[in-house]
Amino acid sequence: MNNFKFQNKTAIQFGKDVIDNALHDAVAQFGQNVLFVYGGGSIKKSGLYDRVMSKLAGLTVVELSGIAPNPKIASVRAGQALVKAHDIDVILAVGGGSVIDAAKVIASSKFYDADPWDLVLDSGKRYQLDQLPVVDILTLSATGTEMNVGSVISNPETHQKLGTGGPQSPAVSFLDPTLTYTVSKWQTAAGAIDIFSHLTEQYFDRSANDVTSGMMAGLYRAVIKNAPIALADPDNYDARAALMWASTMSLNGLVNVGNTNGWTVHPIEHELSAYYDITHGVGLGILTPRWMQYSLSAETLPRFAQFGREVWDLTGTDEAVAQGAIQATFDWIKALDVPTTLPGVGIVDKTYFEVMAESAVKVGRLAQAAYVPMQAADVVAILSAAMTDDDFIQ
Repeated sequence: MNNFKFQNKTAIQFGKDVIDNALHDAVAQFGQNVLFVYGGGSIKKSGLYDRVMSKLAGLTVVELSGIAPNPKIASVRAGQALVKAHDIDVILAVGGGSVIDAAKVIASSKFYDADPWDLVLDSGKRYQLDQLPVVDILTLSATGTEMNVGSVISNPETHQKLGTGGPQSPAVSFLDPTLTYTVSKWQTAAGAIDIFSHLTEQYFDRSANDVTSGMMAGLYRAVIKNAPIALADPDNYDARAALMWASTMSLNGLVNVGNTNGWTVHPIEHELSAYYDITHGVGLGILTPRWMQYSLSAETLPRFAQFGREVWDLTGTDEAVAQGAIQATFDWIKALDVPTTLPGVGIVDKTYFEVMAESAVKVGRLAQAAYVPMQAADVVAILSAAMTDDDFIQ
């Protein structure tokens, strides 16, 4: 195994109703002035908003609502104005990955006097700044942002969707699986695919080792098993809990220790979301089997065969198992009842394929850092293959 460093300081509070007795103190330990960040109206319809506000009694609460999926820089700018104007001590983010991602960058922006988009373009600037503590209540199992330092922010004006890191992961994350019972089938499926993709980006690495490979195989199997259960029975606590914890464990840094390669499918999907504002997890589901098919070669065959045996429990020759694993991945995604082609999400022509491919290669450093190095032409080929299901419908 390669040399590595690992540290994660996020305190996890996991289980049913964990916010009821612990939320007030978790927030108040950092100060009196709270910025309460959330998305649309779902937390008000579900009663979670009132429940949270009752736990914040005695604190000064300023609200920032309307954080959209694929969170926009406009929301971060609005948050920056609020944390400065109200001398905010702590941010409470209630929602899915988009809300928490935005909250992290807002937390840095209090200590930055220029446009916070600068902090997205250059993560190095964020690491030189202080950052407000973030406490979050997770309502969607998907991104793992509740226990890592990353954020992804979109700028519609420039057609950019970029990742940025910061000096701190959330201070405290509340993970109550019952809060995901009301998540739609679409978002449940998209979240499960996102978890699957996070694992894939880390499993396929030139420096993969037996320890983290085994951990990821277990996480893969938990997601594969429990996503269909949660779709069929939304109030199934065990399935929702498995997805929630798998999401956190898949991207808190633990299974990535010792890895050397960068990610491939995420940078490509970020381009799709930047241009078309599609659901991130659905985009990943469309691209992942095509990336697998394109990346399978004599050199990568052993790893794909290991993936088939450890994750999908397949037997046979390396060639048969590798191909079977890619097909099984496509079949599982399709069974979650989401689109499996780009036209299925409204992308009906190749107008932006070349410009998206060039940006993905540049931003993701795909030619230098990817598990299978790729140039723009390779990315265009993957996007083109995603226009139909011809390679997978048997």
